[in-house]
Amino acid sequence: MSFFNIKKFVGSIKFAFRGLKSVCKTEQNFRFQVAISILVIILMFAFQVSKKESVVLILMIAFVLVMELINSVFEKMADMMQPRVHIYAELIKNIMSGVVLISALASLIIGLMIFIPYFEKLFV
Repeated sequence: MSFFNIKKFVGSIKFAFRGLKSVCKTEQNFRFQVAISILVIILMFAFQVSKKESVVLILMIAFVLVMELINSVFEKMADMMQPRVHIYAELIKNIMSGVVLISALASLIIGLMIFIPYFEKLFV
């Protein structure tokens, strides 16, 4: 048995991409967040933001996308309880949506704090 099995690793990567593809197909909010993420990355290059700012923006993008993925997992798990829905299933879904909302709002605020000075330079 070797320390690192490349076939297993490649298989794991394939499963991960299948999961992401599935979420992209079924979750509108995830697609929207990916689109916003691409826009932010384009703006990062267009404004040539500092490395520190780039790191913060990339971390915030990852944070929101991961929160949305976790939210999707919780939604699927709650949906599995059908037809005998537990009284907390809807509450769990709502709480997880709130988690995503808070992460998205925090990311928006941080993004505005970083990008507003760059936009101001365009018009001054």
